[in-house]
Amino acid sequence: MVGSSRKRQRSSISSGNGAKRVETENRKLSTMLFDPDSLHCPICVEVLKIPIFQCDNGHIACSSCCPKLSNKCPSCASPIGHIRCRAMETVLESVFVPCLNARLGCTKNLSYGNELAHEKECKFFTCSCPVQDCSYADFYTNLYFHYYLNHSQSSTRDTFVCGIPFSAKMNISDKILIRKEYNKMLLFAVQCFREPCGVYVTVSCIAPSAPEVGEFSCHLSYTVDGNTMTYESPKMKMVLQVSFQTPQEKFMLIPHSSLRGDVLKMEICIRKYEE
Repeated sequence: MVGSSRKRQRSSISSGNGAKRVETENRKLSTMLFDPDSLHCPICVEVLKIPIFQCDNGHIACSSCCPKLSNKCPSCASPIGHIRCRAMETVLESVFVPCLNARLGCTKNLSYGNELAHEKECKFFTCSCPVQDCSYADFYTNLYFHYYLNHSQSSTRDTFVCGIPFSAKMNISDKILIRKEYNKMLLFAVQCFREPCGVYVTVSCIAPSAPEVGEFSCHLSYTVDGNTMTYESPKMKMVLQVSFQTPQEKFMLIPHSSLRGDVLKMEICIRKYEE
């Protein structure tokens, strides 16, 4: 379903003195788009973006395709890439679609083709519980309380405050350790992955990349035999669901020679990210 808004003028006769008055109404007109492909470039089939061009016979192409076609219309061989299709641009500007999370409470209506830009930051995306075999999924704040009530072993032992360093002790074989941030009601996952070259350690925030959530950085330190290795993650990864695949970025690598058994004891400081 798509909608467009326009002002419509209506003349009416006043019942009191017969004077003519003009009312301007804002009416939201809803139409059904039967063929969404009409809003896609017929050449590359990507969503049309302004500017849109047409040839003398009315065939259209997006601005990216015109140079690739040597400005020659593939339908009729007429020149294309110099005349704007203003009518199609007007149609494109008037089409709006609801966010994918509308049923969950998001009220944003987005211009067609720009949904992904919003959805990357939509706070209504659901997050999955990081505990294996638990199928619970909900808003990130509800997920915090779910974990607290159902999986947390202690009300304070696994809780920290953003900006204050804390100790984290975990078994490498457990693969994951969850810590709760008290003030922001967020869950953070400390994960380790044993690989031939050593153990990869990552920290991620289980929440959408929404402005309301914010961004975070992380400092990790691991000390063994008096030697300390550190890692600074300038911008922490935000995830809707934890992954148990070996990370390709944003990790600290602890060589096997620096490990002492299956236990890892680290100092972690999670802070609000500041550019």
